Amino acid sequence: MTRPRTDLFDDGGDTGRLMAELDWADTPLGAVSSWPQSLRSAVRVVLSSRYPMLLLWGDRLSQLYNDAYSALIGDKHPAALGDDVRVTLAEGWDVLAPLIQQAMATGVASWVPALQLLLERAGYREEAYFSVSHAPARDDDGRTVGVLTVCSEVTEQVVGERRLRLLRDLSLGGDGRTVDVDATCARLVDAIGGHPLDVPFAAIYLRDGAVLRRTACTGGDPGHHTVAGTLPDVVDVADPSPAARAWGLPDAAQGRPVDVRGVADRLPLPAGPWGDPTRTALALPLPSAAEDQPLGVLLAGVSPNRGLDDAYRSFYQLLTQQVSMAVRNAKEYEQERRRAETLAELDRVKTTFFTNVSHEFRTPLTLMLGPLADALADTAAPLAPPQRERVETAWRNATRLLTLVNSLLTFSSLEAGRAHSDAREVDLPALTAELASVFRAAVERAGLALEVDCPPLPRPVTLDPVNWERIVTNLLSNALKYTFIGRIRIAVDADHDEVRLTVADTGIGISEADLPKLFERFHRVQGGRSRSHEGTGIGLALVHELARLEGGEVRVSSQVGAGTTFTVALPWSSARRALATGPAPNGRGDVARAAVSEAVGWLTDPAGGVAEPAAAPGPAADELAGARILVADDNSDMRAYLSRLLAGQGWRVRSVTDGRQALDAIHQEPPDLVLTDVMMPVLDGFDLVRRLRADPATRALPVLVLSARAGEEASVVGLSLGADDYLVKPFAAAELIARIRTAIRRARTDPTGDDDATAPTGDDATARAGDDATAPTPDGSPSAVDAPGSARPGRVMAVAPAPPATEPTGSAAAVRSAAEPADAERANGKPAGGEPANREPAAGAAAVGAADDGLGDTLAAEWTYPSVPTSAAAMRQDVRLALDEADVHPDVLEDLLLAASEAMNNAVEHAQRPSRPEVRVRLQVGDDRVRISVRDFGTWRDRRPAMDRGRGALLMNAYGDVRLVSTGEGTTVTIERRLTEPA
Repeated sequence: MTRPRTDLFDDGGDTGRLMAELDWADTPLGAVSSWPQSLRSAVRVVLSSRYPMLLLWGDRLSQLYNDAYSALIGDKHPAALGDDVRVTLAEGWDVLAPLIQQAMATGVASWVPALQLLLERAGYREEAYFSVSHAPARDDDGRTVGVLTVCSEVTEQVVGERRLRLLRDLSLGGDGRTVDVDATCARLVDAIGGHPLDVPFAAIYLRDGAVLRRTACTGGDPGHHTVAGTLPDVVDVADPSPAARAWGLPDAAQGRPVDVRGVADRLPLPAGPWGDPTRTALALPLPSAAEDQPLGVLLAGVSPNRGLDDAYRSFYQLLTQQVSMAVRNAKEYEQERRRAETLAELDRVKTTFFTNVSHEFRTPLTLMLGPLADALADTAAPLAPPQRERVETAWRNATRLLTLVNSLLTFSSLEAGRAHSDAREVDLPALTAELASVFRAAVERAGLALEVDCPPLPRPVTLDPVNWERIVTNLLSNALKYTFIGRIRIAVDADHDEVRLTVADTGIGISEADLPKLFERFHRVQGGRSRSHEGTGIGLALVHELARLEGGEVRVSSQVGAGTTFTVALPWSSARRALATGPAPNGRGDVARAAVSEAVGWLTDPAGGVAEPAAAPGPAADELAGARILVADDNSDMRAYLSRLLAGQGWRVRSVTDGRQALDAIHQEPPDLVLTDVMMPVLDGFDLVRRLRADPATRALPVLVLSARAGEEASVVGLSLGADDYLVKPFAAAELIARIRTAIRRARTDPTGDDDATAPTGDDATARAGDDATAPTPDGSPSAVDAPGSARPGRVMAVAPAPPATEPTGSAAAVRSAAEPADAERANGKPAGGEPANREPAAGAAAVGAADDGLGDTLAAEWTYPSVPTSAAAMRQDVRLALDEADVHPDVLEDLLLAASEAMNNAVEHAQRPSRPEVRVRLQVGDDRVRISVRDFGTWRDRRPAMDRGRGALLMNAYGDVRLVSTGEGTTVTIERRLTEPA
C-alpha cells in the first residue's frame, strides 16, 4: 500500500523521517490524513522543538516525540513511536501514571524538578532523574484528549550532588576532635553508610605488616546477610589462594585497583532504590606517602542501578583519597600523641631524676659547706691568707652549687605538681624593700642606681615568703645582669583588684620575637649582651611558675635598647588565703645573699687584671720564666684561680672577662699563649679562635681552650677552628700546666713555620723532652703528665725539602685501599696495648710516606713525635705553620688537620707492641696536591668489633684520599688532597 506523503514531519529530523515512514493507519491514531488539526499542530510543535518533548494522544496514550526525547529512552526508540506509553515505560509507570492522569482529569499542568524513574534503556534497571512538566493536550473541540510532556534528564546533576554530599560528610564528619585510627575508620564508614544509593557497602582494610586487617565496614540492613559476616577479617597479601584473592584485596594492596565481579553470589545484599542485588565491587588502594606501599584497601560496592562509567570511577577515586587522608591524619596524630606521651614520660623521669639527684647533692654539699665555714670562722687556728683565699673560693662556689640545687628542686617540684605555697601573712612592701637592700651594694658597684618604691599597702598580703624571695631575687639578678647604664627600679603598689610588683630596668631590652618564649624553661636570648654567660636558663621560668603557684601571673614589656619591665600581679582574692600552720622556715634572705654573691663576680674591672709572676719552686733555669699568658673567662673565681695557678709557675698572667676584651689585650700586648673559656658574653671562645686564626698577625699564636662543654663534638669544633688544644673542666692543674708548657715551647721553637731555622734535632731534642718530663706542679711535686714514660710531645726533626723515599716492602707488606672494609678498620685505629715509650730523635731523614710519585718538591717536611696522646696537638701546630707558607686553601688546611689528627690519635692509641715509642709524620706539597703520611712502629692485628671507635675511617675518608700500608715493622696511613678543591 502506498503511504500518504505529507509535509507534517519534514522539519522533524531523524525522528520526523521515521514518523513519515510509519504506517499510522495501523496505530490507534489512524491515518495522518484523518488527524484533527489540533493533533497536527501539536505534532509540529513537538518536532520543531530542540527540547525533549513527548505528546501522548488518545485513550491508548499513543507516543509522538522528537529527536531530543528519543535520546532519553535509549534502546526503546524507535519502537515507541505510536505505541502505548504504558508499555514503553512499564517499569516506571507507577510513578508517571498519577501525574498523567492528574493532567488529563483536571486540565492543570504539573512540574516535578527531579522525578526518579526506573528505566531499562541500557540493558539494566537504571536509576534516572528527570525534570518533567505535564500539560493537558486538547482536540479541536477543546476536550482534553492527551498530555504534552516537556522533560529534561537531570540524572548526572542529582547523582553528582549526592556524591558531593558524601565527600563533604567525610571531610567534615567527626565531633571536632582528632581521634585514633580505629575511631576514624568507624566514623568514615558511618558517613559512607548514610549514602547507600552510591555505595551499597564498604570496608576499610589497613596494612599491618604482611597482612591486611579489616578495621571497619558498613552495608545492608540488620535483617539481611551482614557484610561483616561475609568479608574476611584478615588477608595475607602474599597468599596466592583463590579464597584470599576472591575480593581483590592482595592485588589492591600492591597498588592495582580491582573490579570484583560475582558479588551477588557471595554477598546477597539488596541495594539501590529498588533493592536489586549488588553484582560488582571495587577494591581500591588507599594512597600513602610511599607510592609503592598503599596504606590499605577500600572495598566498596557498586550500585546495581548506575553504570560504572568514568564519572562513577572518578567519584570512587575521590572517595579513596578522602578516606586515605583521614586515616593518614589519624595515624600521624597517633604517632604524635605517642611521641608526646613518650616525651612527657621522659620529662617526668627527668624531673624525678633531678629531684633525686638534687636531694643526693645536699649531703655532700653539707659536708663541704660545714667544714669550709668552720675553717673560715676558726679563730683558734686561723688560716693563712693564701689558704683563706682558696677556702673562700671553694665556699662561694659550693654555696652557688647549693643555690642551683635548690632551684632545680623547686622547679622539679613545680613540674611534678608537688610544690605548695606555705602561705604566711606578710608585710609585702617591707619584705620587698628588705630583699632589694641586699642588692644595693652590688647595683651601685655596677654604676647603676637602685630605686625602691614600696609604700605601705592598705592591708597585709598572704603568700609564701620563700617563694616571694625567689621571685624578687631572680628578677633583680636578671636586671643587674643585662643592665649596663641607668637604673633598676623596684616598686610595690595595689589597686582594688590586685597587688603588683614591678621590676624595671634600662638594660639591653628583649626583642618581640623572644618575648613569647621568655618564660620557657632553658630558653636563653641568643646574641644579647650580658655581664656573664653563666646561668641555667630556668630563672624566669621559675618566676612564672612560682607566681602561678601564688595565684598570680607575670607580665613583661620590653623595647630593645630601652629596657624591660616585669610585673608580677597577685589578685587580692589570692592574697587572702588560709594561713599555714607551724613555724616559719628559717634562712630568710639566704637566697638573695647567694644571688648577690654570684652577681658580685660579674662586676670586675673591664680592663681585666694582671698577676705578676711568683717565685717558682725548683730549679731556677726555666726558659719559660716570665712567659705572658692571657686568660679569658667570665667567671671571676675561675680567673682568680687560673691567675694564681699560672703566676705560681713564674708566668705573667693577664685576665679578661670576654673574647672582645681578649682581642683588645692581644693587640695591645701580644701574649705567649691564650687560655680561653668557650661560653662568654659579647664574643665567645670559638669566635675568638676564629678571629685569631683569620688575622695573619695572630695566626701562629698558641690557643688553649678550656670549657665545661664536654664531648667529642665540642672538642672537634674547637680544634677545627684552629685551637692548639682543648681541655674539659674540671681539669687537673698539673695537666693544664704541662699542656701550656708544651704549646709555648713549640711556638718558641718555630714561631714562623721556618722548619730549617729552628727545628731541634738530635741531643737537643732529647734534652728538651727531658725538660718537659720534670715540669713541676703547683705544689712543687713532679707532674704525672710530665713524668718519664709519658714525655710531652715535641718536634724532633724537620727537613725541607726531603728526598723521595719509599716505604719498606716485602712479602709481609699489605697495601689496601682505604675504601675496603679491612682498611676502614685499620684507618679507624688499632688495638690498644702498646707500651709507653720515651721520645727518641729520628736517625737521619728516613721517609715515612709512600714513594714520591710525581707529587713534586714544593715543600717536604718530616717530624717525629713521642707516642703519647698529646702529640696530636703538636703535630697540628707544626703542619699548620708549614702549610700556611705554602698558601694552602684554608678549608683544605682544616680538613687535613682533622684527618691527620685522627690518624695520629689512632697511631698513638692502637699501635700493638711498638718497636719504637714514636710516631713519624711526613708532609709533602706538590704543584696541586698535598700529602700527609703518619707512621707508627707497632704490629698489625685484626681488631674485635668492640674495639672499633666507629668514626675514624669515615672522618679521614671524608677529608681526603686515604691509603694504608701495613708491614711487620709498622703501619703508614697516607692522606692526600688537591690544593684547590676544598671538600
